[in-house]
Amino acid sequence: MQFNNKKVIIFDLDGTLIDSAPDLAVSVNYTLEKLGMGQYSHDTIRYWVGNGAKVLVKRALLGSVDTTPDVDEALFNKALNIFLEHYASHLAISTTLYPNVEPILQTLKTQGYRLVIVTNKPFDFVEPILKGLGISDLFEFYLGGDSLEEKKPSPLPLFYVCKKCGVLPNQALMVGDSKNDILSANSANMQSIGVSYGYNYGEPIESYNPSAIVDDFGEIMTLIGERR
Repeated sequence: MQFNNKKVIIFDLDGTLIDSAPDLAVSVNYTLEKLGMGQYSHDTIRYWVGNGAKVLVKRALLGSVDTTPDVDEALFNKALNIFLEHYASHLAISTTLYPNVEPILQTLKTQGYRLVIVTNKPFDFVEPILKGLGISDLFEFYLGGDSLEEKKPSPLPLFYVCKKCGVLPNQALMVGDSKNDILSANSANMQSIGVSYGYNYGEPIESYNPSAIVDDFGEIMTLIGERR
């Protein structure tokens, strides 16, 4: 599939552009240690990443990706505060860009595409990470999970981006690694590219019907092509 006539490309952050799981895992285990609770392997915590800080903390307290059970509100709030404070000062210690991300973003920017980030990560954490990785100047703006009334998988953030950029959904493209990204795009009637290497709770990204799938970020250029 070739995506033509796109003006805006919207990227998820964690699991799509960056592998932030190592730093998130350290902060999760720090939180659990402070609460006197057992810790988890980084691989286990990686499986929980992708729905924002609140969901990650709840999964850590429950020890499960399933957030259906209730968690004591006081314990949750205490855990969330510990996690956010620790993570705020450890945002880009071991976090890295995935292969080919920076050169592809540079190429897309040079070709005139408008690049935006829509993540479920808290807004205040986004800019320090982008600056720490040296890619903050490539994006026109970004939305965090707390920027609007709703976050992905709601289509609201994608509609907001389209309105702010003055484009229709069919002139934009969503690129992400999880079902939240693809469901958000599908609900907005926006085409999407799913990346297979990120955080999707062990589920194959094709289960959510993205318009196309890539195994490496570098493959995106073969689908988007040079803008005319």
